Amino acid sequence: MLSDVTTPQDLDDRFRETLAALPAAERRRDPADPVTDDAPLTGAQVLDLFDAQVTSRQLDLAGRWLRSFGEGFYTIGSAGHEGNAAVAAALRPTDPALLHYRSGAFYCLRAAQVAADPTLATDSEPSAVPARTADPDPDQDADRARSADSESTVDSAATRDPEPTSDPQVSESEPAGTEPTSATGAANGFAAYADAARDVLRGMVASSLEPIAGGRHKVFGRADLAIVPTTSTIASHLPRAVGMGLAVERLRRLDSAGRRTGAGVRVGSGAGATHAPWPPDAIVVCSFGDASVNHASATAAFNTAGWYDHAGLRIPVLFVCEDNGLGISVRSPEGWVETTLRAKPGIRYFSADGADPVRTYEVAAEAAAWVRRNRRPAVLHLRTVRLMGHAGADAESAYRSPAELAEDLDRDPVAATARLLVDAGVATGEELLARYDETGWQVRRLAEEVLGEPKLASAADVVSALAPRRPVRVARAVADAAARASGPGAGARAEAFGGKSPELAGPMTLAQSINAALADGMLDHPQMALFGEDVAAKGGVYGVTKGLRDRFGAARVFDTLLDETSVLGLGLGAGLAGMLPVPEIQYLAYLHNAEDQLRGEAATMRFFSQGAFRNPMVVRVAGLAYQEGFGGHFHNDNSVAVLRDVPGLVVAVPARPDDAAPMLRTCLASAAVDGSVCVFLEPIALYHTRDLYTEGDGEWLAGYPEPGGWVAGHVPIGRARVYRVGSADDLTIITFGNGVRMSLRAAAVLAEDGVGTRVVDLRWLAPLPVADIIRESSATGRVLVVDETRRSGGVGEGVIAALVDAGYVGAARRVAGVDSFVPLGPAARHVLVSAEAITDGARTLLAR
Repeated sequence: MLSDVTTPQDLDDRFRETLAALPAAERRRDPADPVTDDAPLTGAQVLDLFDAQVTSRQLDLAGRWLRSFGEGFYTIGSAGHEGNAAVAAALRPTDPALLHYRSGAFYCLRAAQVAADPTLATDSEPSAVPARTADPDPDQDADRARSADSESTVDSAATRDPEPTSDPQVSESEPAGTEPTSATGAANGFAAYADAARDVLRGMVASSLEPIAGGRHKVFGRADLAIVPTTSTIASHLPRAVGMGLAVERLRRLDSAGRRTGAGVRVGSGAGATHAPWPPDAIVVCSFGDASVNHASATAAFNTAGWYDHAGLRIPVLFVCEDNGLGISVRSPEGWVETTLRAKPGIRYFSADGADPVRTYEVAAEAAAWVRRNRRPAVLHLRTVRLMGHAGADAESAYRSPAELAEDLDRDPVAATARLLVDAGVATGEELLARYDETGWQVRRLAEEVLGEPKLASAADVVSALAPRRPVRVARAVADAAARASGPGAGARAEAFGGKSPELAGPMTLAQSINAALADGMLDHPQMALFGEDVAAKGGVYGVTKGLRDRFGAARVFDTLLDETSVLGLGLGAGLAGMLPVPEIQYLAYLHNAEDQLRGEAATMRFFSQGAFRNPMVVRVAGLAYQEGFGGHFHNDNSVAVLRDVPGLVVAVPARPDDAAPMLRTCLASAAVDGSVCVFLEPIALYHTRDLYTEGDGEWLAGYPEPGGWVAGHVPIGRARVYRVGSADDLTIITFGNGVRMSLRAAAVLAEDGVGTRVVDLRWLAPLPVADIIRESSATGRVLVVDETRRSGGVGEGVIAALVDAGYVGAARRVAGVDSFVPLGPAARHVLVSAEAITDGARTLLAR
């Protein structure tokens, strides 16, 4: 069939020769019987595995064919890894899965399981509905306007055995995976796999009809299959998997707030409630390649899972390492992967050979049952081979010998499954070859069909699913929160604040205002959790989260280990599981250790799933410079370019206490309503600032508004704040963060000379408040951009570009930080913006 599209390894021809040479068994076996006398799988179930493997194989061949004439855009395939179909069979279709790019057979098998019995599909509420099929949004127009090895499967020394769980919510009556759901009953053949094949082919040709990413990438993902899309090739999805596991277990263990509703767990009640999208006894499965074992994000994930396990917290995650011995052309040293995985503390080790479908199923079922029963992490080390190279352009002969390639061909897992079926008498080689050819013909037919399907036709189409903004709904959510806080939730609010509401506490600092707003957020969002290093017992390095653990308990406010990748990974997984996570990164400089969790994982989720999945999150980051008597670079980092570069990310910088609370409420509401990923960047030097012009004037303090004032004080995303000094007709200063206080001080000095200034606090660095920038700049015709970040890659560049794009013709000048790291002590004054530099810059601009 598709023999003309194989690589020089002639994989297709070799498979045909293998099947043709298989001698028929002496007697036929009833497919309803075990495939061998002691096997846990029937002949029919092994035929299901074979069909899933063959479909995956034919998809790989079709991908090469499509690429040969420029109509296919993705050729990384699953050939040699098809043993993962048995892993899928050992799991439940409602177990959420994050799959790497060689998981084609897993995807096909799970899709066929759900096609055969749609009741197995995961409960997709609340967010697992593709955006294009969601109910019409009545606010849309208004929003627009605004185991050890083959002999020993379990390494008992790898981790301690706990006492069997007595938690009644974990089902003991059905050991997961021992009775696999038949995908097709071995009767319907390719029909059960047609949808999965079409999904994959559409991804290869970038069809806009592809059901998960809509032509944006070729990924394995579908909400109804509980398969979360990931484009990861380097294990950056593993920290998310750990977060999902922790969240699934936390939600399952909730008492009065965690009540069963159907297949999922309902968290909270009223407008703040949500559904966890998976059953309470679900486990998380996450696959990755052997080379990824060495990556920092994998190390972080394993360490975090083991750390929590050692601390007594449960994380039901099954890691699946598919080990073909290669990372493109770089070999994994013999024995390295096993040694590494066995050495992970707190993680149970299982091992199987992917070329043995029965044994793989047995071990995978044992591993899944162990994780499900004990709610603890495990790793399945699945030995595989890689056939047809890394991708279509990979010439393996440059780094692999003919003998090595031939050895891998001898371990072809699809051929191994065929031998099992023929030896058992379930089928003959000719019959299996007929199934193979029929599947190949059907895949080729589907490939030709999807060639004519539409592609994304415009930039608007591409970004439509990136980060929806529904400001009317967000404003309504803030209003609803205010109504609850002053109405039915008033008693709980008074109790949480110890009988003294924050609006009665008098003028507050920035830190105090954020603390109060976090408490109000915890009250209004029962699924909200606040976590990070030092946030619980200590109350944060600067006291911003002080007292919150005592008010809301250790299940909702908790300390994490010291690893920013894991902190963000926990947030990503928690958001995906239905929570509203608010992780803290202790200093902006530490965010750079883990920025890919925001860029490559958080911000891409809606983009690559058309809104079928989302990971709402508000990341609190203490940052920027100007700490007196403390710090140096790691505690005075003024680099925000990496945040502004991430498409769809919301970046908020509150400068004043009376902005901090409403901006935080907006971020929480946007995360809950739109699934937004927000970074709430808090200026450290302003946390405890009290004065503006002179010592003791208290003009940087502000009262906390009562709930009745929340609506009037609502701050929409992308709206600036304008301060008018004097006539405000001569000069516009555009700034943010610490620059607001310095610019107001400079404006006061200029006012003594009769200069009227309007100071524009951007408040939002992404998206920039462009309309406000243009309006306030045009009002004076002279613009001074005060940027406390760096001259190169700083915020000021974006402001100037917005002015140029809008056709601004007035005068403009920048005052920005020097392109330098922030040094220790008084030396910092030489590279940072000062009020004096702002005054001088303004006078230079006015003199033109």
